[in-house]
Amino acid sequence: MILVDTSVWIDYFNGTTNKYSDSLDQALQEGTVAIGDLLFLEILQGFRIDKEYQIAKQTLGTLTQYEMFGHHMAEQSAENYRSLRKKGITIRRTTDVIIATFCIENSLPLLFSDRDFKPFVKHLGLQPVLIEN
Repeated sequence: MILVDTSVWIDYFNGTTNKYSDSLDQALQEGTVAIGDLLFLEILQGFRIDKEYQIAKQTLGTLTQYEMFGHHMAEQSAENYRSLRKKGITIRRTTDVIIATFCIENSLPLLFSDRDFKPFVKHLGLQPVLIEN
């Protein structure tokens, strides 16, 4: 199983073709995509048109679901954020810290295009689905 960051889902639902959306399409065909509640929220709140919202909600609802947050995850996310800050790296969005930490804690590879995940790969062991050069 893999998790997919919101940035990749946005490209996918907008019909943008790139290596990330292609990888997502392939993983969906293979049945290896799961989704977390936080990602589900981020994706759905971006839809303005009701019909597109309903289609996305139905599509995402068929995936394996994870609850991503709780006391342990809050604590571990804070520790990961602080660890990166000590290295001079500031992650812009708390949700990215939570997503990366959840993937690290559960040994789930993450498909992402957002640069904020790269420090988690380099310093904290996040497994990327696609290896960047």
